[in-house]
This record gives sequence, structure tokens and C-alpha cells, in this order.
Amino acid sequence: MKLGICGSHRTGKTTLAQAIADKTGINLLKTDTNAIFVQQGLHPSQPLDFPTRLKIQKLIIQAAVKIWQTDNFVTDRTPIDFMAYTLADIQGNTEVDFIELEAYLTECFMVTNQIFSKLIVIQPAIPLVYESGKAALNKSYMEHLNIIVQGLCYDERLQCPVTVIQRNIIALKERVSLGLM
Repeated sequence: MKLGICGSHRTGKTTLAQAIADKTGINLLKTDTNAIFVQQGLHPSQPLDFPTRLKIQKLIIQAAVKIWQTDNFVTDRTPIDFMAYTLADIQGNTEVDFIELEAYLTECFMVTNQIFSKLIVIQPAIPLVYESGKAALNKSYMEHLNIIVQGLCYDERLQCPVTVIQRNIIALKERVSLGLM
């Protein structure tokens, strides 16, 4: 079993991944995207031009693939998340090399299909609490990412099964049960 938890930031992905790991005994593989930014001398919350964003996202997927080369795990980030954050940065006036973007999206779908046996989408629902060093509590941006994540999960290029945990399910025990169904 290779489970990927995906969704916007601050939705409880890491908490759910840890709870599934505890219940099943499979390894929890945390995906540290911040480390890639730091290695490049950047901060995850700073605005980036699109070529820089795409470069960072390519480094993130490369690093993640290395840690996902193991049997039976649950992880708190997936290529779906990586694509969502990349796509969310595109505004009406953003200059994008579409060929580069399409190659990146194709790679992310390919990695997802090759590695994961199931994806679990968590929607924004849990109460938001400010924590130093965590992503901003911007509900509008979280909703924007949620819609992108769900759209990516319905893209015909994705062949991996997906379970979407409904917003009204906030109890961790119930989230675990639904995720393992």
C-alpha cells in the first residue's frame, strides 16, 4: 500500500498521514518541501516569478521521488499538491512557457500513476489555528488550492484511485477509516 494524502495547506494532511501510519504500521514519509526552498536561498512564502517557481517544483518532485522508493508507506504530500501549488501561481498576466509547464504536469501525473496505489484528498474543514512557521491562514487561497487539487484528481491523465474526504468529516478517527476504505 502506497498512500498519498493531498490537499491544501493547513487541512491536516500530516496529522492524517501519521494516524494512518500508526493504525496500519506502515512507514510515514514526510515530504519536506521547505528544505528545497532553503537550499535554493528562497522562502516558500515569498513571491516567485514563474520560471523560478517551476524550477523549485521540479526539484521538489525529484527529491520526493527519491524518498518514495520504498514499499508500503503513507506520505503527507503528492505530485497532485505540487501541481496545484504550481498552477495556483499562474495569474492572468503570468508569463508561462507552456511547453515546460505541460512537461512538468505530465511528469507529475506519471509519477503519481507509477508510485501511488491510492490518493486521499482532504478538504479545508478543520479549525484554523495560527502556528509560527506554518503556512498563512488564508481561507480564500486554501479554497483556490482545494478546487485545483480536486480538478487534478478528475483529470483523465490520473489513473490512481482517489478518495475525497468530505468537509463535514473532521474527526481524525473517521478520516482514517474513510481513507483506508
